[in-house]
Amino acid sequence: MNELSTFAWVAIFATSSALLSSLGILAIYISKEWAEKVNVYFMCFAAGVLISVPLTFALPDAIEKNQYAGFAALVGFLFMFLSNHLIEYKTGQKTLAFGITAVEGIGIHSFVDGAIYAVTFSASIIIGIMSGIGLVVHEFAEGVITYALLLSGGVSRKRAIWYALFVAAFTTPIGAFIAFPLVSRLSADVLGLALGFVVGVLIYVSASHLLPKAKGYQKEHSTWAFLAGVSLALFIVLTKMIG
Repeated sequence: MNELSTFAWVAIFATSSALLSSLGILAIYISKEWAEKVNVYFMCFAAGVLISVPLTFALPDAIEKNQYAGFAALVGFLFMFLSNHLIEYKTGQKTLAFGITAVEGIGIHSFVDGAIYAVTFSASIIIGIMSGIGLVVHEFAEGVITYALLLSGGVSRKRAIWYALFVAAFTTPIGAFIAFPLVSRLSADVLGLALGFVVGVLIYVSASHLLPKAKGYQKEHSTWAFLAGVSLALFIVLTKMIG
């Protein structure tokens, strides 16, 4: 019953990610100016959640499961860091991340997001929910960015919608549903290492992916959006600790 409940949480958040990414694509298709304006706030809020949850809750839980989880977190961070640099070198474009091209890159990123849901919810429902909030929120920005990159690559507006939906939206639930049967069989010791690796990935996504992009726009109140994300994460952590 617990496994079914865990799978249900994974399915809910993975599907929500796909829906919010789709909304981002639809928003920039209908109104580019509005989408780009709110996009910054989504990125900042998501960054606040994704930097807070790993450091205050997920990493301690991972270390409790496996004392070497901190090393796994470092490996996760370095994996993302080196992958990003390899992509920049191969493509010659600093704005690309998580893939060989913009489309493939974001597709891999979204697929990895799905796998992260499987790991975090398998480790703990509360960690899954907290990490999931940040991941779901940042999917709006992912949808906007994917559609914009496709347009800049010369893809027509209507065709770009379908490509963006598959790359940025549908790959997340696909990744979650593929990863869950594998992750659910892991022992607590191995799951601790997997969670540690995910912690490193989440910290990288927040500190080196979302925040630098948002900082480039310097929108009014963007700092408050970031602090709101941090505050929400801390509120949930403290509520859990007190409870």
